[in-house]
Amino acid sequence: MRCAIIFTLAGLAAFAGTPVLAADYPVRPIRLIIGTAPAGAQSENARALVRLLEGQLGQSIIVDNRPGANGIIGYEIVAKSAPDGYTLLHTSIAFAINASVYKKLPFDIEKDFTPITNIVTGQGAILVVHPAVPARSVKELIALGRNARLSYSSPGVGNPLHLVAESFNVRAGMGMTHVPFKGAGPALQSVVSGEIPVMFSSSPPAVPQIRAGRVRALGYSGAARLDALPEVPTIAEAGLEGFKQDTGWHAWFAPPKTPAPIVARLHAEIRKALENPKLREFYLNNGYQPSGDTPAEFQKIFRADIRRWGEIARLAKIEPQ
Repeated sequence: MRCAIIFTLAGLAAFAGTPVLAADYPVRPIRLIIGTAPAGAQSENARALVRLLEGQLGQSIIVDNRPGANGIIGYEIVAKSAPDGYTLLHTSIAFAINASVYKKLPFDIEKDFTPITNIVTGQGAILVVHPAVPARSVKELIALGRNARLSYSSPGVGNPLHLVAESFNVRAGMGMTHVPFKGAGPALQSVVSGEIPVMFSSSPPAVPQIRAGRVRALGYSGAARLDALPEVPTIAEAGLEGFKQDTGWHAWFAPPKTPAPIVARLHAEIRKALENPKLREFYLNNGYQPSGDTPAEFQKIFRADIRRWGEIARLAKIEPQ
């Protein structure tokens, strides 16, 4: 009888603990893992949001960049963290793509993470070349690439920028060689330095380099021109008819079994932050559409995108590693 009472009280305590935890959350700093180098779209998008969330939540959010293995190092940290809302993940669509480009992952992508919301959706990527490349248009680059050995950089195998570039490579009938780097910043820097001649880059790091003349923009992979670079045509306009590739979402995830009230609180605060005019302007100017779907809505999108981008990887003939 005594044991039964103890177990009953313990069960009631556990049941009662979740709402109290959610009501008090957060009571200490939050750690936000990003699986890429500090320079790049993921970090810039995350930090812009973090600045607002810190004020709304009344706690610091420590951005912890863990680059390597196309984000897998950072993802594993989150998958194995306590489900208390104090270790979170900011990632791009590369997270969903990994399921198709790696034979074995140290986690189950659908079971070991709790979707919170998609922050933004990328509209496209900018095709940039080093100024020394003798091509001033998409058509000229295609002609050059069909008759000369070119290479292109990316933030890693299976990264969305890799898939956009490889889709372009296949559609254009080129034979460019892929050179992966540990992050978007190092990949873009390889083009700035002239080490690698070509890259498809996300907008935030590329636009300043384009305006400074360190790289030349030839086209944009989105359906419409980028607001920040209205003079740069879409790739479809510039000569590769019908070509259009977005770069997917950036989103937040929590460890598995994170209490629903904590997930709901985080989603509500993110939605509130996304209504801030300055933050919206920042995202829109950099080629992103603010999102903020509910956890349930985003989970459906996430699972569908695992299949959709997997098909893109297969069409691009990317062999699982």
